Amino acid sequence: MRNLYSFLILLILMALPLFSQEKQTKEKTAATEKTKEEKSEAETLENITVQGTSKKKKIETSGFAVSIIETKEASLRNLTTNELLDRSVGVRVRQNGGIGSNVVYNLNGMSGSTIGVFLNGIEVSTYGQSFNLNNIPPAMIERIEVYKGVLPSHLTGDYVGGAINVILKKDVSQNTANVSASYGSFNTFQSDFGVMYRDKKTGFSFRGSGSYIYTDNSYETWGHSSTYVNEFQQIIRNYKAKRFNNTYKNINGRFEVGFTNTKWADQFFIVYNGSSNYTEIPHGITMSVPYVGRFNEAGANVFELNYNKRNFLAKNLTFNVNAVRSERNSYLQDTVDYAYNWDGKIRHIYENGVLVKLKTKEGGQQGKKVITDTDTKITNARANLGYLITDGHRVSLNHKFEATNRKEEDLLNPASKDLATDSNIYKNITSMSYEAETFNKRLKTNISGKYTNNRVNDLRKKIVTIEGVNSIVEENVTTIDRNFGFGGTVSYNLIPSMFITGSTENSYIMPSDMQLFGAPEQNILPNLQLQAEKYINYNLGFRWNPSDFGKHKIAFYVNAFWRNAYNKITPQTVVAADIENESDADIQVTKFVNLQKTQAKGFEAEVIYIYNNRLNTSFNISKFNNLDKSDSDENGAPNRYYGHQVSNEPFFTMNMNMQYNFLNVFQKESLLSTYYNAGYVGEYFTVRGEPAYSITPTQITHDLGASYRFPSKKLVASLDVKNIFNAEVYDNFQIQKPGRGIYFKLNYTLSKFL
Repeated sequence: MRNLYSFLILLILMALPLFSQEKQTKEKTAATEKTKEEKSEAETLENITVQGTSKKKKIETSGFAVSIIETKEASLRNLTTNELLDRSVGVRVRQNGGIGSNVVYNLNGMSGSTIGVFLNGIEVSTYGQSFNLNNIPPAMIERIEVYKGVLPSHLTGDYVGGAINVILKKDVSQNTANVSASYGSFNTFQSDFGVMYRDKKTGFSFRGSGSYIYTDNSYETWGHSSTYVNEFQQIIRNYKAKRFNNTYKNINGRFEVGFTNTKWADQFFIVYNGSSNYTEIPHGITMSVPYVGRFNEAGANVFELNYNKRNFLAKNLTFNVNAVRSERNSYLQDTVDYAYNWDGKIRHIYENGVLVKLKTKEGGQQGKKVITDTDTKITNARANLGYLITDGHRVSLNHKFEATNRKEEDLLNPASKDLATDSNIYKNITSMSYEAETFNKRLKTNISGKYTNNRVNDLRKKIVTIEGVNSIVEENVTTIDRNFGFGGTVSYNLIPSMFITGSTENSYIMPSDMQLFGAPEQNILPNLQLQAEKYINYNLGFRWNPSDFGKHKIAFYVNAFWRNAYNKITPQTVVAADIENESDADIQVTKFVNLQKTQAKGFEAEVIYIYNNRLNTSFNISKFNNLDKSDSDENGAPNRYYGHQVSNEPFFTMNMNMQYNFLNVFQKESLLSTYYNAGYVGEYFTVRGEPAYSITPTQITHDLGASYRFPSKKLVASLDVKNIFNAEVYDNFQIQKPGRGIYFKLNYTLSKFL
């Protein structure tokens, strides 16, 4: 451990340029310069700490159960957007391995189709798997809004459990360019760039950004899920091995051209978003069986139109529209027919006393040999009209239309074109809300209702032989669902900086296209029998915004929630009573199913303490009991697991973050920031019935980091050591995540060019 700390310090020192500064000859001049310098540095620290506070305060005190994550500091470090989210209160990012692996977001027990994940108010799923929160660097992001429960009108959709809304940088008031690059453990390289330009005379604006990621993800595993099967078919667990067939590559670019702050538009942009990735698939739903040669290539071309205008056609009338057309492609290949062990070698088995190479049962790593090509076209349009009736009273009307067309072909089948699966989802959601500020603007209320019309059509074809003649038979399943939902929020300002917030909602959620039609690259099977889930939720919170006590600032937040779910959609887990031994729980595929009823009660809390604008600390906790309240099981028999915690979902998490800033280290007008983070996840079970072998143990991780901003304020070097004690870290179905990793990053920013 001592060597690790020495290495950390050594790298920081090596990153510092060794150039001298001129000495001041006059004491008076030196004192004057020092005063100016300290004032400048204090202003810098103040900006780092409180920039965006007014916007953050406005959102957090609006009555919604919401928290704001600011990304300015994180963009300088080796942190991903998902790592930022995972450290925030009430959020658990479920990731099936290292960088680029499949991700599920859990907000205090709510996940899947109940949770909306947005990019500037548009569902991020529209952009495809090659452009998501896995690979959007924090440097491209202005802030992240995390809602738990009722959503504001501009995020109206088929959601009820909450949402994550990522707001990309929009400010073009100053022409800037930035670039960064990092390298670290497991042969991980990441880089990104951003450019913003605006012509003050015409309002013409341009925003461009992009990123590249490559990693081998070759970290070691040694936990319970890491297995080795010998020639006698005996399973050896806790086998120490290095992951292979786990490469991930991604490249993406986003380019926006338009006008800002003109007479006819506050913002008008035409956007192109292109992305592509290559993902090797190392295992199935559990990591017991390693794969070789199974991989996925995905790409997307997305075009957007964004327009918003205050005083649109009439005073106090605001109009916003976001329209997106996405064309995505996903290619999956799995044709290797040998079985492998986690040592990377082909498994052997004795046949008639002879040791031979073991073939897979159906010719592929997961099952049958497969080469599939899936084309998905999505049209997603959202429009919002808001009208300020009078001071403190506002109404808004929103409509969202979404059409998803998905065609899947089996390229191994000569008649694949004639047997292609054609699936469609159409959604129309209309909502209306009324916002009011009364009692001298101390009481804020929001009442909303929405009407949803969904249509799902799935056309599958197969060859049927009748009296010796082959013919193609079509199976067409159509489902139409209409429902109404409503919700409300309230926020009351008791005394300055102190607020009480509350919200309630009653609404339905339709299954997503992945839940209905499956996702072969994620080992998800289709289930067209899924029903819409319904939620009745309540939130009650208390927030004390930062208050100054001299050099001390304190903020506090707590929120209690009660959630009742009917037909909850969740990944199907193994039932202990249905299997004979532990190895039967090592499943390769799963599907989404409905749980008759679940109920969750719990709370989340966060406290923030700032000292002298140099020390910034926070601690958050989330704990709840998400219980199975179904009266009967899938067969209609009494539910033997009534009152059990819903399996494969963590329900107790804590995070502590610390940052301390040092002035004038090594050089004048420099800034050295040091970081420490600790994370805790309580134990939980992955098998329904909670057998001992399915326990995911308690996880405690520690991270250290430091960044050094040079006097020019243009160059920042940072170093991060993640999971410094190499703790066992797990997620979905006991998949082990990376251990200790060391990462170095350089950031360069050029401001006020042209």
